[in-house]
Amino acid sequence: MSAWETTFYKEIEASTAHRPVRDRLCGDVLSDPTLFPLLIGTALDCADKSHHKACWILELVLESNIHWLKEHCEEFTGLLKNFKHDGAVRSISKICLFAAQKHCREREGFLSDKQVQLVTEACFDWLISDAKVASKAYAMRTLYLIGRQQKWIHDELKHILPQGSPDHSPAYKAAAKDIMKKIS
Repeated sequence: MSAWETTFYKEIEASTAHRPVRDRLCGDVLSDPTLFPLLIGTALDCADKSHHKACWILELVLESNIHWLKEHCEEFTGLLKNFKHDGAVRSISKICLFAAQKHCREREGFLSDKQVQLVTEACFDWLISDAKVASKAYAMRTLYLIGRQQKWIHDELKHILPQGSPDHSPAYKAAAKDIMKKIS
């Protein structure tokens, strides 16, 4: 690790969830793409005590440049089941939404069939687990997009979303209602 990478890693470790902090670190990566491998490596290493902080920054970076994920899609999708930290799951579920949006826009697809399958499995897991509402909302939106190409997913959403609504917050109910309306 170079001195700059070591400094950047220490900044990830010391970072907070405050948006200005995340924006600054995101800006560092966007202005110096050589930091991206360190950022994604840290984010995907669930054993790293700061991986969730790296996920927060990765979300912002990929919101601007989702194509940077392309060469890491196999590793990213293969590790989705490993994320447990609420903050990491929230960011990773949003990155899945960005990837699904990109996949649906591209004629040849951004994700392979296997990667779409892994994203689908992870999103269904988050949707039926005790994940936070934001993660569930991103998961259902991702599944809706993928379901436009795989009808069985919409059929499952029609079954799962109404079941979960009585036990969830108004935010979950609003997101579920929006997806149900789009499916109908």
